[in-house]
Amino acid sequence: MNSHAGHEHAAHNHAGHGGAQAGGLSVSETGYTLELDATILGAGPQTITFRVTGPDGQPVTAYVPEHEKELHFIAVRRDTTGFQHVHPVRDGKGVWTTELTLTPGDWKFFTDIHPAAHTGTLTLGADVAVAGAYDPRPLPESTGIARIGDYAVTLDGELLAGEASELTLTVSRDGHPVTDLEPYLAAYGHLVALRVGDLGYLHVHPEGAPGDGVTAPGPEISFMAVAPSAGTYRLFLDFQHEGTVRTAEFTVRTTTKTATAAPGHEHHAHHGHHGHH
Repeated sequence: MNSHAGHEHAAHNHAGHGGAQAGGLSVSETGYTLELDATILGAGPQTITFRVTGPDGQPVTAYVPEHEKELHFIAVRRDTTGFQHVHPVRDGKGVWTTELTLTPGDWKFFTDIHPAAHTGTLTLGADVAVAGAYDPRPLPESTGIARIGDYAVTLDGELLAGEASELTLTVSRDGHPVTDLEPYLAAYGHLVALRVGDLGYLHVHPEGAPGDGVTAPGPEISFMAVAPSAGTYRLFLDFQHEGTVRTAEFTVRTTTKTATAAPGHEHHAHHGHHGHH
């Protein structure tokens, strides 16, 4: 029942889990808490251990897999650099272990989970301090294209506040479309979106799935997304090609969809609000 309900939930709820609310802003939600063994860490490669405790105070050991994994773990520095999406290993007592490479600064760790005893998915977030001289980076420009070595990924579509919209990412290599993407987490790509300012976490759903007879293995990967508010977001696309997972990063600002107001007037009003904010 759980897996069917979860699949059905994902299939019809394009607005994201729990609507357009950003996740990961709390270390604890509905009785579930992310407990890291250490929140002050050193720089460099290291082993991270943690547990998710349930309403009974005990570590959770029963999960409903989402996108092929019981738990998705995201690490990102507060300036949105250093993004890592990893899949920890759980022991029988509910202790999770994973490897990360960290640079000095303030970090946010997210766990995306569906405890078997809970009705849906939760995203819990915790702050971590990494010792050392911190060199925060400015937010990258919004260009609509990301380059990773000889790969380029272009982003088409607009991110709308409070409304579902389709985002299409097109992968090329050396100027040629990539048409043999490999399945990664039950899709041809996995997209994480974070709101700049508080790192609110958005659930984004892929359109179609490998092997469904409709979805092509590239060059386009499509997702449905909802921005919980107007603002600037960072998008991170993980895709797999020739056995390697790569991450494309984008800076995206929400746009206002209007059918009645004159474009010039609407733009002026939106700009004024943004400046005030």
